Amino acid sequence: MTTKELIQTELDRMSGEELEELFAVIRRYLQSKHQAPHPSLMAQLRTISIEAPEDFAAHHDRYVTGEQRADQNLR
Repeated sequence: MTTKELIQTELDRMSGEELEELFAVIRRYLQSKHQAPHPSLMAQLRTISIEAPEDFAAHHDRYVTGEQRADQNLR
């Protein structure tokens, strides 16, 4: 027997109330499959944009401590 035939056999044994419950489960399952997937963490992180001086990555400790200021030359 195929999977579809096995499912049909089980459906034939179910009461009307059980079929309604199963139908609700199937609808929720299908709706979850058709929803757009959530973007991954990396995809979300790629959207972040930082305005900082060109040397910010190399000298971030100076900017954090206040030794250097990021007022000028922001990019």
